[in-house]
Order: sequence, then C-alpha cells, then structure tokens
Amino acid sequence: MPRFPRPLHAALRPLSLGLLLLLGLGLAPPGVAAPGCDCTRVAPKLGIEVLLEQRLDLLRGRRVGLVTNATGLDSQLRSDVDRFAAHPDFTLVALFGPEHGVRGDVQAGDHVASARDAATGLPVHSLYGEHREPTPAMLDGIDVLVFDIQDVGARFYTYPYTLAGVMRAAKRAGIPVVVADRPDPLGGVRVEGPVLDPALASFVGQFPIPIRHGMTLGELATLFNTAFGIGADLHVVTMQGWRRGDEPLRGALPWVPPSPNMPTPDTALVYPGMGLLEGTNVSEGRGTTRPFETFGAPWVDAPALAARLNAMGLPGVRFRPTWFTPTFSKHAGQACAGVQLHVTDRGAFRPVRTGLAMLKALHDQHPKDFAFLPGEPPFFDRLAGVGDLRAAIERGDTLEAIEARWQPGLSAFEALRRQHLLYP
Repeated sequence: MPRFPRPLHAALRPLSLGLLLLLGLGLAPPGVAAPGCDCTRVAPKLGIEVLLEQRLDLLRGRRVGLVTNATGLDSQLRSDVDRFAAHPDFTLVALFGPEHGVRGDVQAGDHVASARDAATGLPVHSLYGEHREPTPAMLDGIDVLVFDIQDVGARFYTYPYTLAGVMRAAKRAGIPVVVADRPDPLGGVRVEGPVLDPALASFVGQFPIPIRHGMTLGELATLFNTAFGIGADLHVVTMQGWRRGDEPLRGALPWVPPSPNMPTPDTALVYPGMGLLEGTNVSEGRGTTRPFETFGAPWVDAPALAARLNAMGLPGVRFRPTWFTPTFSKHAGQACAGVQLHVTDRGAFRPVRTGLAMLKALHDQHPKDFAFLPGEPPFFDRLAGVGDLRAAIERGDTLEAIEARWQPGLSAFEALRRQHLLYP
C-alpha cells in the first residue's frame, strides 16, 4: 500500500477548500456545475459569427462594403476587416468609418478623414466628416453593405444614426444592408428618459426614442426601417443565445471600447444619465481614467455635493467626493472637485434618473456657477431631446414631477418597441 508523508485527508484539504470556495462564489472548475447555474446556457454567438458561419448566402459571390470600427471583432478577437479581407466566398472592396474612425483612434467630435487602410490597402470612406451618409460614388461597385459596430444603449450616441444613414443611402442605391447584431450592454430590458421631440433631431438623436431605449442595434434598425420609414432592403443577422437582462456581453466578447471615452461596461451603464453633462459647464470626466463615472468643476464643493446626492436615496448607487485634473476637454489642466458614482446594484440602478438628480443637485448647490452651455438650440436640449428640461431644473421641479411628464411618451414608445424586439 502506498504511504503518504501526511494523512490523506490533510493532503487533499487545500483542494477541497479551494473547490468549496469556487462553488461558494458561484464559480466552478471544468466539469463541476456551480450551484444554481443555468447549465443549458452557453456564451452567445455574435451576429457576425452567425453571418460568417450560417448566413453566407447574404454575401457569397458579392462585392462587400463593411461599416465597422475597433469593436468589429468576433468572440476570438479576430477583426472583421481581417476575416472579410481573407474570405474566399466574397470580396471586401471598401471600408466605412463612423465617428472615432475604423480603428477607433479619433476623439469625440473630431473630423474623421477618408484614407487607405494600412493593413489591407482598401479605401476607407469617412461617415463622420464631410459626409454622414455614403455617397453614390462611395457605393459604386458595392453589391451589399455589412454593418457591425457595438452600440452603448443610449439615444445620444452617433452609431445608430450612422446606421440609419447607411440604410437610407443603400435604399437609394438599391443595395441590401446586413446588420450583424450585438448585445445591448445595458441589458435591453428597461427604457428611461424623455422621448425625443422631432424638432430637436440631430446626429445625436434623429428619431422619437427615449434616452435609454432598451434595444440592440439590430432591433433599432428594424424600428428605423419600418416605423420611421427608411424602407431599406434590410437583413438583421441575430445573435444566438443572448437574452434580455444578461450582464454586459455575457461572455460573448471582452469589452472593446466603442469610443475612446467609453472604456468599460460600467461607463456605458452610467452614460445615459451622465452624458447630459456634456451640455453644461461641468466636466463629465473626459480626460480622466473614469469618464462619465466622475464629474466636477473647479468651483464644486465635493463633500457637500456627495452628501446631497446620497441623501436622495437613489437606487443602486452611492456617491463619493473626489478631486481630479482633466488632461483634455472641459477644465483641462485645472484642479476640479466633484463626485464619483459607484453603482452597487446594476439591476436597481436608473442612469437617467441619477443623471437628472445630479443636474438638480449641481444647480441647487451652485446656482451662480452651474450653467447650461449656450447655443440655438442649446446642446443640452439636443441631448435631452426635449426643450423644457432646462427650465424644470432651473425652477426647482421635483424629480417625480419631471419624470411624470415623460410617461405618456414612454408608454407609447414601449408599445411600439415591443413590435420590434428580436430576443426574449
């Protein structure tokens, strides 16, 4: 019989303790089911993977134009550009770059130039420069357009309207559009905020949808195409295995920043509310390591502001006073005082309500310093999508009164939205 230098139960104790720890955390080593796990679930298959593995009939033998950026990757982190360029069943002939460019290296609002892609030598047509939609010349020699970009789940983000422009241009040219769908990183369950007034339509909001719309880009594409009258020859290649309410991307793909100031899924979660700060004289944290999770200005009383916000009892979030110096954008190089958001419960957290509370707190605590940026109309109104929110904050309306005015529009949108949802 083999002899052990110490009792067998002692030799195995570290393994047993480690296994118990893993199971207690809801994790498990290979081959061991964690308690309460849905063992039938697998990581979602992204639309781009379904397209290349199961729906090549949409591309086979055709000349393809690809609208993408740094998020255009499969679950193995292989670039759409590389996979399309090397594919034997169709020919990639052109790339189209949205805001921030095909490689994601251009800052927010900066002009994106047309150029040649260094890796493939293909032409890259800018859709965030002189043109926001493909021109007939750009589409010459293209048989089908493929759109594959990760969205962030907020109305005031330019990628949904780049998609709408691609669909409009393709309709005029008689070219089909294929949208390879990706998850809504906010879960795709809840909607929040005012529905856009069409009089305030812009490239950060073209259609009457709320700030947090609760839809994937593929679902938005069907909404834009039918309810809002684009009428393109549209094919949405849906994901497999994604469900509404899943955590961000749920293992489908490590987070790749859709833009330079959207570094993590946590940024995307707070953005529908904190993005409203872009229409004010308060830094939204651009030029820091935690954009949109951190905000402030040189004149803010950070401890008092954090205490005021915590006293509101907002669900799923706490606030901490902080100090920072932005390296660019508002107050660049100036010491700022402010607050960092810490989301404690993703399911309970309401980003738009939190953003509204934050704006009221800033205005009420610093009425002489806080200001909405000028413009005609003010940029804040374009972000909010309505013209009366500024006045409501300035006259001291309650959160409940402000949100109550949004409810009829939200209810109507919810009914319309349900007709275009593609996932359970």
